[in-house]
Amino acid sequence: MTRDRAISAALRYFDSGEFQQLLARRVALRTESQRPDRAPQLAHYLREEIGPQLSALGFELHFIANPLADKPPFLVAIRMEAATLPTLLSYGHGDVVFGDDENWRADLDPWQLTAEGDRWYARGSADNKGQHCINLAALEQVWHARGGRLGFNCKLLFEMGEEISSPGLAELCREHAALLKADLFIASDGPRVSAPRPTLFLGSRGAVNFRLTINARDNACHSGNWGGLLSNPGTRLAHAIAALISARGELQVAALKPDSLTPAVRAILSSIRVGGMPGDPALACNWGEPGLTPAERLYGWNTLEVLTFITGNPARPMNAIPASATAVCQLRFVVGTDWQRLGEHVTAHLAAAGFTDVEVEVLHGSPATRFDPTDPLVEWIMHTMTALCEQPPALLPNLGGSLPNDVFADILGLPTLWVPHSYPACGQHGVNEHLLTPVAREGLQIMTALLWDLGERGDALIAQHRARAGGAQ
Repeated sequence: MTRDRAISAALRYFDSGEFQQLLARRVALRTESQRPDRAPQLAHYLREEIGPQLSALGFELHFIANPLADKPPFLVAIRMEAATLPTLLSYGHGDVVFGDDENWRADLDPWQLTAEGDRWYARGSADNKGQHCINLAALEQVWHARGGRLGFNCKLLFEMGEEISSPGLAELCREHAALLKADLFIASDGPRVSAPRPTLFLGSRGAVNFRLTINARDNACHSGNWGGLLSNPGTRLAHAIAALISARGELQVAALKPDSLTPAVRAILSSIRVGGMPGDPALACNWGEPGLTPAERLYGWNTLEVLTFITGNPARPMNAIPASATAVCQLRFVVGTDWQRLGEHVTAHLAAAGFTDVEVEVLHGSPATRFDPTDPLVEWIMHTMTALCEQPPALLPNLGGSLPNDVFADILGLPTLWVPHSYPACGQHGVNEHLLTPVAREGLQIMTALLWDLGERGDALIAQHRARAGGAQ
């Protein structure tokens, strides 16, 4: 069997309808991790869906309880063919966000795969069941093509809590670092730059949420009796937020701006076009950091967003000056940002602007990551996609959103390479979520080629990576 024949076999499998049937069965499972009553479905997905498929390929299964009490479980599957072979670690998550059934299009059910043109609608079709099913199908095809072997060692980590910020994932990777030891990491999540362009991204932006609060007094006061005499915390907080971010979305806190938008990163992003595809929202004019392209703002810079703002009782406004106001904000950030001192930086910036009455509370955060874009492993994947795909591939230093990539990059110390099989307008986390069949089919083609390559020349690829990493130190 040759590489081309293995790819052809994978595409025949996709075209036969078998992949669609598999995905239909898996999206029918209501694995909403945000709902505690779905715990049995979360465990079922690992034990009855993913487990049997991997057992058939000779993987040893480790069902591991979450290190954190009452949190979703994990599955680590391992196939070791020889100690001398390179080892791949991959990842997927089987949980989904709320189905939000009542708000989907009337003729769609989030728990039933519906084919309509080149779209397969269902919750989880894009995030992440469709994507990890593609990668498992590629693994399966390579295994069959090589007569029951892969030509490399493979470890797979599945979680069921990614949509609730991956509780216990970091602890699992620390406790089982030896079990998860590998040479490289390849997985799929998030969207491509656009539907036509195959994409490789090397990490993700980090995110930190924080709350701003002004408690002016114990009770609301009649606006007719006290208006003009008492400070309004809603007004004060609105102006405090304006001190953090301008009316055009420019981050005003110098200490929270990154130092990593280098000429090399700007060169990588110069070919990236953001938006403009069917289903994409129109980009705002003159919004965000001035002097940057949309791609640089999304993938190379930091953004501060106001997620909620509450003062008084929005449902029942009173003729009263509110006693308090609160807002939850979020900083999305790239590497080279002093995000762990965010509370200190925001407090100092607000105090300098005269807002000493604002309390700053950091809620939670996750680091930004970025693998070296000049590494030979990056060149290998980009070359593979260029040869296979009609459109030139896009290379992103990191995803605009956030993923638990820090556990693989920082805790396990792996080169992280993400090949997404979705696109920005897929409805991820919204209604009418769907997988595009041309993207899924091309994704299966790409992953089959990459896994075949690992079995053919994985040793050489890892040696080149290590030589590059050693020379860069």
